[in-house]
Amino acid sequence: MEKIEHIGIAVRDLVSANETYRKLLGVAAYKTESVASENVNTSFFKVGENKIELLESTDPSGVIAKFIEKKGEGIHHIAFAVENIREEMKRLKAEGFILLNEEPKLGADNKLVCFVHPKNVNGVLVELCQEISEQK
Repeated sequence: MEKIEHIGIAVRDLVSANETYRKLLGVAAYKTESVASENVNTSFFKVGENKIELLESTDPSGVIAKFIEKKGEGIHHIAFAVENIREEMKRLKAEGFILLNEEPKLGADNKLVCFVHPKNVNGVLVELCQEISEQK
């Protein structure tokens, strides 16, 4: 793992949350995107080297909607940048971690992604992210 890539925050209303984070961080979202495979609309903020991803469910039965229903709005996941997602997935499986997908999926912000089950990581959902242009 190279660094924390971003912190994902589940929100009920992306437009309202974008305004809140614009005021908080002093910058506007640099990117908004819909990820149909995950049933979410996302926006990204960057301050220095740090990124925040806001996630709004587009489906009442989607993962983010269920998360908010159970836990309320808040931190959903921590994403780590990796150089080679497939190798990192193999390494984590060998270490006994449960992955939520067997193959990397297309995620937001031009990334391949894979999630590690939170029960293996002290209740924290971990996302692995690899820039698609850096695919090995």
